[in-house]
Amino acid sequence: MPGVILRLRVDASLGRAYIRRVRQPPLAALLSSLLAVALAASTGRADPADSSGASFGRVGESLVVQATVSDPITPVSARFIVQAIAEAEERSADLALILLDTPGGLDTSMREIVKKILSSEVPVAVYVAPPGSRAASAGVFITMAAHVAAMAPGTNIGAAHPVNIGGGMDSTMTGKVTNDAVAYARSIARKRGRNEEWAEDAVRRSVALSSADAVRDRVVDLAAPTVDSLLAAIDGRTVEVAGGEIVLRTRGARVEEFRTTLRDRILAVISNPNVAYILMLIGVYGIFFELSNPGAILPGILGGISLILAFYAFQSLPLNYAGVLLILLGIILLILEVKVTSHGILSIGGITSLLLGSLMLVRSPLPFLRVSLVVIVPAVAATAAFFLLVVGAGIRAQRRRHTFGPEALIGARAVASTPLDPRGQVTFQGEIWSAESSAPVESGAVVVIDEVDGLLLRVSPMKWEETNP
Repeated sequence: MPGVILRLRVDASLGRAYIRRVRQPPLAALLSSLLAVALAASTGRADPADSSGASFGRVGESLVVQATVSDPITPVSARFIVQAIAEAEERSADLALILLDTPGGLDTSMREIVKKILSSEVPVAVYVAPPGSRAASAGVFITMAAHVAAMAPGTNIGAAHPVNIGGGMDSTMTGKVTNDAVAYARSIARKRGRNEEWAEDAVRRSVALSSADAVRDRVVDLAAPTVDSLLAAIDGRTVEVAGGEIVLRTRGARVEEFRTTLRDRILAVISNPNVAYILMLIGVYGIFFELSNPGAILPGILGGISLILAFYAFQSLPLNYAGVLLILLGIILLILEVKVTSHGILSIGGITSLLLGSLMLVRSPLPFLRVSLVVIVPAVAATAAFFLLVVGAGIRAQRRRHTFGPEALIGARAVASTPLDPRGQVTFQGEIWSAESSAPVESGAVVVIDEVDGLLLRVSPMKWEETNP
């Protein structure tokens, strides 16, 4: 056919060659065709392209890079999916397969994933699985953007109405955000040849469908019970990627799971609101102990690291600073209860402030972006008990009067055996001590021991109010 050539792509590391039809001017097409035939003959590995349009021929085993996502769509999960697709492109895989189970997530993270799928050089399939999974909210856009959209039996898709996780949107802003999401959903559905009307209803009316209904209404391409059955079902299907049309060859393909790095796994755990909340409390404890006991070092290090990690997690969460201030106020009130006698008023205020601050810390209507009550209640109870019992016992022990040693004499009363002007002798518990008084004292007067300097007691006369309470 004039103007159509075969472009040969050889991947020596995987032992495969790909042949793709591309339109070029007649002369360039002729030269390129001769070059492709010569390369194919020299390698002896390229399969001839079929006559039914673009083809994805291969020699050797097909490769599918699989990534499993079963969390909310956050910057961490977005980076994981983008890296998985990039890995598939780098290895010239036949397919990048994303196993998806998500309640939704952040709009910015979702759009990052969608842009990567739409610009991918390898086909991307999104498979809502295993049974019982869902592709809700942001998961709807990701599923519809895929070259192949599939669902396992017993799964559902839908409910993509945008929600402002920070709250405070008026009707005008709500309308703008909704219309923007509708236009985005319809454009993705139109590009992939899927149901645009349903895409709009999923955003405006939060409608949802089961796997069977989604296939019937052209929301997804097919339903498949397992990954192997999915790969067999889409084998031979033609899809359009960034570089042109490709015929999938996935039957019996070798599936390799894409593993996230240790760094990303740690960041994913830290980004959990419950973990971030606990890290913040640990950080406050550590800083408090370091300030109370300068030079302890370890509490300060742990507290500083915990606070920094908590702040990292909070940057991707709708943090309410009033909640943070209430938590700090609650801890301060609990500390004051230990030092000041308030008959429980400071304790009640501190616990109330700590509880309200914890509830207000992350403001979001989405449950997976809020701190769970199952975490808040034990944390508040443990914090209150810790400061009232443990810290209180420590401070009381520090204030307790010494019962032995020179420190035990401080504040005790003695009787002047001789006049003190300023030196003389005093009797304390039957013992005679040399003493020095800050003011003249007559023999037989009661004095108070202020300081012990070796075998010399520094004393002061007892005031009349102290002797006659």
